[in-house]
Amino acid sequence: MAIGAALGCASVIGVAVRRRSGVLRDAKAPVNAQQDNSDLGLSATGPTVVHFSAEWCGPCAAVRRVVDQVCADLPEVAHVELDIDANPTSAKRLSVLSLPTTFIFDADGRQRYRTAGVPKAADLQTALRPLLTSEL
Repeated sequence: MAIGAALGCASVIGVAVRRRSGVLRDAKAPVNAQQDNSDLGLSATGPTVVHFSAEWCGPCAAVRRVVDQVCADLPEVAHVELDIDANPTSAKRLSVLSLPTTFIFDADGRQRYRTAGVPKAADLQTALRPLLTSEL
């Protein structure tokens, strides 16, 4: 009986974690305006999608495909992929705890959204469109 309860509890936790995977969340925490993001390679002319990946991360290739598709549809959006093993300081500063982790920064370098897991192309486009200067 205890095994059944443990399996049930683990299943509920697994479903909850899986449900949040890939969902874009607003960056509601106050972002330090003085934070130096120069190491991220952000665009100064439009929004930038930054995602942390690694060679050993299987789902990271799926994020790359999704972001490439979105950037092809929205050419004003820049795409930066950072290897977590080569950029541990940036990952730590942005509190990257799992891969893949994707961020959306606006043209002023402010973090607007983040997600862990593989985001949906439609969700990325919905978040990015209001950030495009041509549509303001």
